[in-house]
Amino acid sequence: MKFTPILFALPLAVAFSACATTATPAAAPMAGTKLMAADGSARGTASVTEAADGLHVLVKAQGLTPGIHAVHVHTTGACTAPDFTSAGGHWNPTGREHGMDNPAGKHMGDMPNMTVGTDGTGAIEYVIADGTISSGAMPLLDADGAAVVIHAKADDNVSDPAGNAGGRVACGVLKAS
Repeated sequence: MKFTPILFALPLAVAFSACATTATPAAAPMAGTKLMAADGSARGTASVTEAADGLHVLVKAQGLTPGIHAVHVHTTGACTAPDFTSAGGHWNPTGREHGMDNPAGKHMGDMPNMTVGTDGTGAIEYVIADGTISSGAMPLLDADGAAVVIHAKADDNVSDPAGNAGGRVACGVLKAS
């Protein structure tokens, strides 16, 4: 009798495949945007991924003035140049005051400052606790959406309503993906 490895392996493959699960895990809800300056030039990207502990925000910036810049999630999904005030105030569904160091704060859209190097690039990663992309009582992407905004100056992390962070130098409207 001649041994044929393929015929021998086939029943084993069928047996093992019957033990495997066919369900694939659901993809985590995500949103993202390209950040743009008032003149339409690229200033980086922002992504938001929902996880059990909240919203994981990753901002990668380029073409900015070196130094420290405030980065916030704003309440309205609009980025009308030249000043991006169309993005509204910071995302604040809990009705708190502004500032990561404010005892009466913080807005859910308040995030740490980002340091931009001499090459004009910077990045931050931050988790917004208890946030969701599109579900629950306080979703980020509600009827009017949301935006990520980079400001000209650092956030003082105390002053209400916006931390004296200066003008808005880059903006991007978050879209579910």
